[in-house]
Amino acid sequence: MKKIIPAARTEKIKYAVRDILLIADQAKAAGKKLVYLNIGDPVPFGFRTPEFITDAIIDSLRRGETGYAPSAGTAPAVEAIRRDGERRGIQNIQDIYVTSGGSEAIELAMTALLNPGDDLLVPCPGYPLYTAVLEKLGAVANPYYLDEEDGWQIDVEDVRRRITPKTRGIVVINPNNPTGSVLSEKVAQQLVDLAEEHDLVLFSDEIYDKLIFDDVKHVSLAALSKDVAAITFNGLSKVYVGPGLRMGWGVVSGPEAKIGDYYRAIQKLTRARLCAPHPVMAAVPIALDGKNEHLPEVVAQLKLRRDITVEMLANIPGISCVKPQGAFYAFPKIDGFKDSDEEWCARLIREKGVVTVPGSGFGQRPGTKHFRIVFLPDEPTLRQAYSKISEFMKELKQS
Repeated sequence: MKKIIPAARTEKIKYAVRDILLIADQAKAAGKKLVYLNIGDPVPFGFRTPEFITDAIIDSLRRGETGYAPSAGTAPAVEAIRRDGERRGIQNIQDIYVTSGGSEAIELAMTALLNPGDDLLVPCPGYPLYTAVLEKLGAVANPYYLDEEDGWQIDVEDVRRRITPKTRGIVVINPNNPTGSVLSEKVAQQLVDLAEEHDLVLFSDEIYDKLIFDDVKHVSLAALSKDVAAITFNGLSKVYVGPGLRMGWGVVSGPEAKIGDYYRAIQKLTRARLCAPHPVMAAVPIALDGKNEHLPEVVAQLKLRRDITVEMLANIPGISCVKPQGAFYAFPKIDGFKDSDEEWCARLIREKGVVTVPGSGFGQRPGTKHFRIVFLPDEPTLRQAYSKISEFMKELKQS
């Protein structure tokens, strides 16, 4: 019998957020009670999808909207996304495409742009989907490192130095996953200018854009220039507490002469995969044109949990943490541990039952060690988890 050999493109694909569950499942099978701080899904932690979203979807189902939708999305959804983009100040909107989650919007944009051997500037730390898709496409991840000493802001001159003749675009995640940093308007403008200067496509991932703390201002990068070639990604998963709804989109902006052939290539790909979930599109206008009355309470709860996270981690010797400004992640640094951050996270699971994700799964500056925390659980759960991390660090020091 001859073995079926998988494609070589799958060999290097990793997704640390879920890969860590293999170790967690082993610990659970051995009887360890686990506290999960690894996956950014608000629903299991008591956050509910707003009823105006679920009601819109139920009404769509009752109307029988279960057939194929237009490949780019229904007209009401597309127009609502256009209005939302214009309210953000995005000019020269050329195209909008609705997808099965923000992840599909990102993958379609990358697939339509990159040939094998091309490179894409990606943030480190950053969301691992980008590097996974690059591996699949045979393209190259060209990492630029966020500055931990400057609140995880982007060093634009460092980005400039990394541009090669093969570079096709820049990925910006704002707010950032996994650090929770929010890009300053000054740095955002510098990045937009850099993308224009080198004719690069700016991929602006803004899925956490309304989950912002401390009166920090969020700005859409594409709003800073009508001439930059940009795709702004968003969806219903985080701000609207509906990750399982699988509803995302991309807003393509910039001069038609510059970006026309590119967005028409994306359109080809959207037609080839038929459409996003038809009934869920009914929620898009309700969400984007509504008052979002659920948001103040969501942000208030997340801010409280952020504050507990920063306060308790600051009191653990060997751990330091930049204060997140948005989303629901923190990216603490580990000092004084000789082994890798993967081993640190594995031991934390086995010995204390706390599930976090190693920083290497998101990219980090060489020589540093981090782990990502999701601070979605309630206050007692977070306090229990951080107490266990404190115990773990004390035991490591004594061993």
